Amino acid sequence: MIVVCGETLVDLVPAGDGLWRALPGGSPANVAVTLARLGTPVAMLARIATDPFGVLLRDRLMREHVDMRYVVTAREPSTLAVVSFDEAGNARYSFYLEGTADWQWRIEEFPPVFDPETAALHAGSMALMRPPGGAVVEGVLRREFPHRVISLDPNVRAVLCPDPAQYRAAVERWLEHAHIVKASVDDVRWLYPGVSPDDVLLRWLRLGPLVVVLTLGADGATARSASGAAVTVPGMSVPVVDTIGAGDTFSGALLHHFARNGALSIEKLRVIDEGELAAALRFAAAAAAVTCQRAGADPPRLQEIPGEASA
Repeated sequence: MIVVCGETLVDLVPAGDGLWRALPGGSPANVAVTLARLGTPVAMLARIATDPFGVLLRDRLMREHVDMRYVVTAREPSTLAVVSFDEAGNARYSFYLEGTADWQWRIEEFPPVFDPETAALHAGSMALMRPPGGAVVEGVLRREFPHRVISLDPNVRAVLCPDPAQYRAAVERWLEHAHIVKASVDDVRWLYPGVSPDDVLLRWLRLGPLVVVLTLGADGATARSASGAAVTVPGMSVPVVDTIGAGDTFSGALLHHFARNGALSIEKLRVIDEGELAAALRFAAAAAAVTCQRAGADPPRLQEIPGEASA
């Protein structure tokens, strides 16, 4: 089982005629739904409100058969993200964050010990960066790092901290307690202005992760590993409706592929070869391409991914 830790928030998406449509989202929640749809057992570790938006968020996870054993019922309201799009369909977000449920973690709300079947803990996005709970989440990742795979997606949101140097310092601190790191090329260009993405990959590997992946949008993905593997896979040419949830789909599909092929362990990731890494990136890119062809964070089921229907 994979445990996904982080926010579950509501995306307010333009619906035309000045109306907005409320869609359940949040990067970690999207990763959890991706894993569930692909068939990997997954549990959500989140604080979810009891307001109407919280009911929407909880219902989505339950409908997708995400395990809810670690979900905390929160008194605070749900977090909202207002979504806009550029001409290419790329999503931009404005957030309503103050006093909302996702950031109020207390250490006693986390399990003192995860169930033995927990192979990996995935976290990232705003839950790690947003006080006061971010430091608590970071402490749990540090605690679990020796015991299971830690997967991290920084998912940079400049609205949380407009200073790249300060944000960069936080991300590099998190990387010391992660085995898998996935980020977008836009993330690293903002964090490291003027530095080539490949140099960032090498810098991050030196901080301790075993596998570092950069998604390149329509150009695919590239990765390096501590074992010496270096791979780049091309993107898929598809008609893009929007990019909401595409990066989260990539993260979930990457973890699913590692789990399905017996590679989701610290020992196996330490010696991963180029063939294994390239296959995982190709699968994750294909899954993300399906999401780009649909409105909102709507990750595919296994049979919807090209090449998987008869696999």
